[in-house]
Amino acid sequence: MMVSTKGRYALRVMIDLAEHQTDGYIPLKEIASRQNISEKYLESIIKSLVKSNMLVGLRGKGGGYRLTREPDQYTIGEVLRLTEGSLAPVACLEANAESCPRMFDCRTISLWRGLDEVVNEYLDGITVADLIAPYQSGDNYVI
Repeated sequence: MMVSTKGRYALRVMIDLAEHQTDGYIPLKEIASRQNISEKYLESIIKSLVKSNMLVGLRGKGGGYRLTREPDQYTIGEVLRLTEGSLAPVACLEANAESCPRMFDCRTISLWRGLDEVVNEYLDGITVADLIAPYQSGDNYVI
């Protein structure tokens, strides 16, 4: 499984908004600047996050984007499945995949199912809040 730039940037947007959730609506320009990502590229990513109700947008002065839920209510798996479409390691395990004629004789299907289960359980066990927690504590200091 290779996570695309879109998936990685979507996670960065979600983390950025989670870290600034007390600031209200955050303009796209600010997110793009902090994350060093093109505004144009972020527009398409934010559009899909809004369409899936992960974010809400407000137009006009004082507008921008914010999370619709608390950061601990978003799993990394949820965000990546939205942007990547599927996390399945092989095509035959993707949702709505055509039935493979070799499925019942396939010697590797249990391997792929196991990998798919491990990947999804792992990514669904981590939230956006988990990714920002180490950076929000006051314990990060250098002597």
